[in-house]
Amino acid sequence: MNLFQVWQTIFLGLLQGVSELFPVSSLGQTVIIPSLLGWNKVVSNTACDGQSCFLPIITALHLGTSIALFIYFWSDWIKVIRTLLFTVKTRKIERGTEGWTSWLIIVGTIPTGLIGLALESKLKELFSSPLLTAAFLVVNGSVLLLGEALRRRAEAKFSMLPPSEREKHFRPLHSLNIKEALFVGVTQSLSLIPGFSRSGATMVGGLSVRMTHEDAARFSFLLGAPIILAASLKEVPELFHQNLFPLWLVFLGMIISGVAAFLSTKFMMKYFETGRLTPFAYACWTEGILAVILFMTIRPV
Repeated sequence: MNLFQVWQTIFLGLLQGVSELFPVSSLGQTVIIPSLLGWNKVVSNTACDGQSCFLPIITALHLGTSIALFIYFWSDWIKVIRTLLFTVKTRKIERGTEGWTSWLIIVGTIPTGLIGLALESKLKELFSSPLLTAAFLVVNGSVLLLGEALRRRAEAKFSMLPPSEREKHFRPLHSLNIKEALFVGVTQSLSLIPGFSRSGATMVGGLSVRMTHEDAARFSFLLGAPIILAASLKEVPELFHQNLFPLWLVFLGMIISGVAAFLSTKFMMKYFETGRLTPFAYACWTEGILAVILFMTIRPV
């Protein structure tokens, strides 16, 4: 371990914590940027005695992110637990309530979990290709822009209505049904591909069923917490078989990632009260196209 590894860990922790909540693909960022910086041992799938050390380290940083999300939305998760207990006891589910929201969160996490388990080995192969990841980042920007274009079309459709009537056509989270929650959950599964943003994909899914930007962001972050946690815990045992970073340094990265994620969540929830996905779409296009050019010319991969 040397001072450079400490700075690498701090950088990766901040990068993961911020980019997980911003719709710019945290996995994409942690593949593309270290590759452009020449950190070949960090992103190589065969840097640790023939074993992958990149994925366990990055998922450990995700663990810090998931803990931050659970802390930020602690009241929502208490409601989820209470709802489960209440449903088991009474065998009743009241649609349109906060308790119903809890079931939407549970249902929405199922698709990504199943798809991730089914395609785990194939998806891991994508992490070794920074060029492919950069190309997917460009596609991610297009998905974000498409989501906003569809939303603007819907807004234009109802623009002639009085404000009170117009708002009725853009729904809160608790108004979704099970099929719509599953649909948003399916869109989240795009994040299994490096370069696709989990928060961005799920927000586009939420906007497509006419959720408000704020509720789409909230649902996205709530859906992400258990998925990120499960994926992280699955990879944690592999940390003991990697020799790239000392465990205490990985733990430091988890803390940094968690703090950055908490602050990013707070910022993004405020931003989406009025903001849109469009600036992030242009950012993905710019970074992705430049990265593709650099990987194909200056640093072939």
